[in-house]
Amino acid sequence: MGIIHQLIDFILHIDKHLLEIVTNYRAWTYLILFIIIFMETGLVVTPFLPGDSLLFAAGTIAAMPGEPLQMLPLIILFICAAFGGDNTNYFIGRFLGHKVYEKNYRLIKREYLDRTHAFYEKHGGKTLIIARFMPIIRTFAPFVAGVGSMTWLRFISFSILGNVLWVVLFTLGGYFFGNIPVMKNNFTLAILGIILISVMPMVITVLKRAFSGKH
Repeated sequence: MGIIHQLIDFILHIDKHLLEIVTNYRAWTYLILFIIIFMETGLVVTPFLPGDSLLFAAGTIAAMPGEPLQMLPLIILFICAAFGGDNTNYFIGRFLGHKVYEKNYRLIKREYLDRTHAFYEKHGGKTLIIARFMPIIRTFAPFVAGVGSMTWLRFISFSILGNVLWVVLFTLGGYFFGNIPVMKNNFTLAILGIILISVMPMVITVLKRAFSGKH
């Protein structure tokens, strides 16, 4: 439980924690950020790591006086991390997915895979773009694409577009709006708002399915 509390605290106060990381590790911060985004995207066992909030917080810090983080390297690094994670997850799904899909592991729940598969059924290849903005589903979307033997060239075309849109929108959002006084003084609420908006499509889908099952 201690690890869970620490993770929640890190996400809710990610601006302060990330600034501490920048202060303590300086240039190594870029590597730490790369690893977090790569794991959040590329490993089906780590969908709980921060994604949207991390990009926003990093953009906010990049806009601070003295530029603790530089914007252009940050955007390039995030895009590479997300794209590398996507491809790792895709090939894991392609070569090992069917074995994983047949079981319900503690960290790889079948319901997550089924939910992501349902998105593919409804939205096709666009799922990779839509899922990029949805926690948990963005982690499983490349994996399910690999399990479903989606062609790699088609996969990377949607992956690149989704990654670029996701990174640019959230990082620049933090850069231009994160240091506005009302946002800065209520950063935890802003992070909660980002998380809420991110999961809203998934909640709506679940609610629609629940209500439709009653009729």
